[in-house]
Parts: sequence; C-alpha cells; structure tokens
Amino acid sequence: MSLPVHGWYRFPAGFSAKWARSVIDKHRESTDRLALLDPFAGVGTTVLSGEDAGVKAYGVEAQPFIQKIAAAKLLWHTDTVAFRDAAQAVVGQASGRSPRRYLYPKLIHGCFGEEALSDLNNLRHTWEEMDDGGPVAKLTWLALVGILRSCSSAGTAPWQYVLPSKTKSKVLAPYDAFNLQVRKMLADMTLWQMTDVRCDANIFLDDARLLNTIADDSVGLVITSPPYANNYDYGDATRLEMSFFGEVTGWGDLHEKARKHLIRSCSQHASIEKLDLNRLLDELVGTTLVGEISSVCDALAEQRLYHGGKKDYHLMVAAYFADMRKAWRSLRRVCASGARACFVVGDSAPYGVYVPTDRWLGELALDAGFRDYSFEKIRDRNVKWKNRKHDVPLKEGFLWVQG
Repeated sequence: MSLPVHGWYRFPAGFSAKWARSVIDKHRESTDRLALLDPFAGVGTTVLSGEDAGVKAYGVEAQPFIQKIAAAKLLWHTDTVAFRDAAQAVVGQASGRSPRRYLYPKLIHGCFGEEALSDLNNLRHTWEEMDDGGPVAKLTWLALVGILRSCSSAGTAPWQYVLPSKTKSKVLAPYDAFNLQVRKMLADMTLWQMTDVRCDANIFLDDARLLNTIADDSVGLVITSPPYANNYDYGDATRLEMSFFGEVTGWGDLHEKARKHLIRSCSQHASIEKLDLNRLLDELVGTTLVGEISSVCDALAEQRLYHGGKKDYHLMVAAYFADMRKAWRSLRRVCASGARACFVVGDSAPYGVYVPTDRWLGELALDAGFRDYSFEKIRDRNVKWKNRKHDVPLKEGFLWVQG
C-alpha cells in the first residue's frame, strides 16, 4: 500500500520510504540536535520520511523540475478545503470552455490522443490563470503533473523513459484522473494533519557538489542514493512532463534545462559537454584512486572502438567520480563530527569493464576527511537474465560512512 504523500509522484529507482524511516529510527542520536540531509533528494523520499519521524530534514535537488515536485509535496500541511475548492474550480472552468491551444512538441502528440490532449490542455491553461505562486496553486500543479502518465497511451521503459511507439491498454480520462489524484492527495493531507508529523523540512534547488544552502556542521545523518554510473539519463526522466508544460521543446534543449545541472553519470552528458579525459583525471589528483580510475578509463576508451555506439563511457566514469569527490568534500563541510552517512549504491560494468563504485566512493569519502566506510550488500544484479552486453556480476547495497 502506498504511504501517504510519497505516492503523489514517484521517481525511478528510488528507495523505500519505510527503509529510510527505519534508518532514521535506528540513528535517532544523530538527529537529536542536528539535521537529516539528502544531497540527491529526488522527489523527497528521505525528507518526507524525516518529517514523518519528527526530525529536522533537508534535501538538495539540482534538477529544477524535480525540485519543484519535491517542494510541492512538502505542502501537505496546506488547508485541505482551500485545495479542494481550487481543484474543483480548475475542473469546472476547464471543462466549460475552450481556451487557446498551446503548441506542443511532437513527443506530446505521440503520447496522447487528441481528446485527452485537449482536456489536459484545458486543465493546464486554467491552472495557469489561477496560479498565484501560493501553496494551493503548487499542489494543484502537482496533481496535474501526477496524472500525465496515467492519461498517456504511450508505454514507458522500466525507468520511465517514454516510448511513444509502445502502447498500453489502460488509459485514464484526464478529468477522471485529475479528480482521483486530488481525492488521494486530500486523503493523505488529512491523515498527516491529524498526526504529530513535524513540518520542519525543506528541499532546496542546489548542487550536491556545492551544498550552498546547507550550513557548516549542521548535519548528523545523511541518507541518499546518488545517480548510478550506469548510463541512465536522469535528465530524460521527466521529459514528458517538461514537454507538456512547455519547459522543453525537444531533445536539443533537454540538456540545458535539466541534464547540465546533474552529476555526470551518463555518456550523453559527457559527449555533449565535449569533456577531456586528462582534465577530468586532474580533478582526481591527490586521491589514492587516480591511477586505478585512469586504468579503467583507458580500458573503456579502447573498448569503445569495438562497439557500434562508441559511447564515451571513459569520460562518463572519470567525470562521475570527479563530481562525487566534490560532493563528498561538501558533505564533509556540512556534516558535524561523528555524523553518519548511508548511500544506496550499485556498481556497473560498461562495455564489460568493471567499475567498483562502492569502494571508490568509500575511498573518496576518506579523501574528503571522513573516518571509515563499510559496504553492506543487499542484492546481486545482472544475474536474473542473460545480459546482452556483458556477464560481469554486479551488486547493490548500502555504503555506510562514519565521520
């Protein structure tokens, strides 16, 4: 069963809210006077779990659209009557007139039938007219964001890539979906408002490599899952939603609006920015890993010559760990003495070249000034089916760092 508020919008490959809450409960002494932090907040799982546990909780998210979603979730304490009335007004006005039609990119026309797109267009236009930037308007926007995929006939890959050429059989009508979403949100808001859930949380638009919004020595516990260095394009995950709201018009501006803000964990990012391997390795000078990472990158550079796509995995890996070195240094600054961090991480093997992500991240934590690390494997990966790309055994688990 979906937990209250968390299910308003989910992000791919997120971890369980129940698990996050269990970690918070086990480390209560770390948040007695200090904050809980998620430097890769996504749609707010850790921060909401912190609120539920009654601790001060902060998150940082670099992708503007995702941060807007996460921040809207934190508005669950808003007056339910005001939200209900506003949502009903949007539906009433949208269904009773024909506002101007926006120019939508090809992706949107490929994902929605003409009638569904017309209804969604009316909802969007009516919401924009009533948008005053306040909590009620932000929650109404989130309700509309949350129904787009259920109203689309397009299929999605397991991690939310949109596939217009694939179709699904169950598609909801926009007004029905919107009303259902609002009712669910109202029920969740009412439930949490009846409890002693603490409203001391924030999710900032910020970069995990900088953490400019987080005070020095203010954090006692970190729970997060950074992007995996596995070529998943996190910038593409909300392309459907961003295209619908006019924030991107196509693949070309997706990098500028979304991907460029993120940790460089996919080859598309590395290729677009025309990265230089030697300069990236220079950013790792001083760590115990620079030679090992350099060797892996050299192997990847050689392997790409034998593959059709010739993907820049060598640049991706170097950029990823250069970025994560900066993230660990910023975490060391904001974490108080004795703070604990738990990273949900998984290793990878692009072109069959193994990248020991958990160990390298642990060593970068030590390089930043943390005292110790250990890894707790929770599952094996790449074992349930025959991988067409490589047969390297992989794993996923918890990287525990002590400071």
